[in-house]
Amino acid sequence: MSELAVITPSYRGDAEIFADLHRSVLEFTPPGTVHHVFVAEPDRPLFAQYEGPRCRIWTDPDLLPRRYVRFGHGHSYLNLRRPWPPVRGWVTQQALKIAAAAQAEADLVLLADSDVVLVRPVRADQFRIDGQWALHREENAITADMRRHVIWHQVARKLFGLPPSPPPPLPDYVAAFNFWEPKVVRAMQERIEQATGRNWLDAFTGQLHISEFILYGVFVDEIYAKDRRPPSHTSACHNSWERTPMDHDGAIAFADKLTPDAVAMMISAQSRTPYDVRQVAIRRCAEVVKAG
Repeated sequence: MSELAVITPSYRGDAEIFADLHRSVLEFTPPGTVHHVFVAEPDRPLFAQYEGPRCRIWTDPDLLPRRYVRFGHGHSYLNLRRPWPPVRGWVTQQALKIAAAAQAEADLVLLADSDVVLVRPVRADQFRIDGQWALHREENAITADMRRHVIWHQVARKLFGLPPSPPPPLPDYVAAFNFWEPKVVRAMQERIEQATGRNWLDAFTGQLHISEFILYGVFVDEIYAKDRRPPSHTSACHNSWERTPMDHDGAIAFADKLTPDAVAMMISAQSRTPYDVRQVAIRRCAEVVKAG
C-alpha cells in the first residue's frame, strides 16, 4: 500500500490548468503516488496523454454499475432502479470521488480540484496532529444565510440516521484541496447502507442536494471519531475564491501571502483568470518557497 493517492475530477474545459496540477503531483508527492483522474467518456482522449505508472484516467462506467445509464452531456445519469430524480453531473462526480477513495490502496487520499497546484512536497504525516489524522474543518463557518450548506448538513445527517442538525453556525468541511482516509470512507458507505437500507450509491445519488465533503466531515465528527474528535487542519492550501479574473499584480500579491504550512495553491477556475497570469502566481509561489 502506498502512502498517498490523489483524486481529481476534471473535464475538457479545465484541461490546460489540469496539466499544471498533474506536473506538480509528479514533482511533489512520493514516487509511489498515483494520480486518479475522473472525466466523462467523451473527454477521455484529451486526458489519455497523462496515463502511465503514476496516472490513471477513469471514466464513469469504470465505477458506476450498469444500472446507471448516461444521458445528455457530461456526467448526467439515470439510475434504472429509481429513475427519478435523474442524477445530475455534479452529484455523479461526488459519488465517483467517494467510490474511488474507498478503493484506494493508500493510507491517505488527497482530493484536488483541477485548479489546485502543489507548491511544496507533500507527505501523509503532514496531515497527522498528535498522532491522529486531521480533518479539514472550519468551525462555525456555515451561517444561516448559507442555505445550501445548511441543507447539505441536513441531508448528511438523514443518510446516517442522525437527529436533525442544530441551528447554525455549523462547521464547514468543503475545500478544493482535501484529505480523506480510505478506511473511513468505507465505514461511511457501510453506515449509509445500514441507515437507509439501500446501496450507498443509490442513496447518495438519489439526493438533489448533497456535498461529499460535508458528508465525510459529519460522519467523522458525529459517528466515526465522536469520542475523540479529530484536530482541524485548514491551512494546507492557499486559496483565492474570487469570481473575477486576477491580473499580474494580483497574482504576485496572492502568491506573496503563501503561508509556510501551505503545500498547495488554488486560484478558482470560475475566476477565468488568464493562463499566463496563473503561471505568474505559480512561479512566484516557487520563489516564495525557495526564499524560505
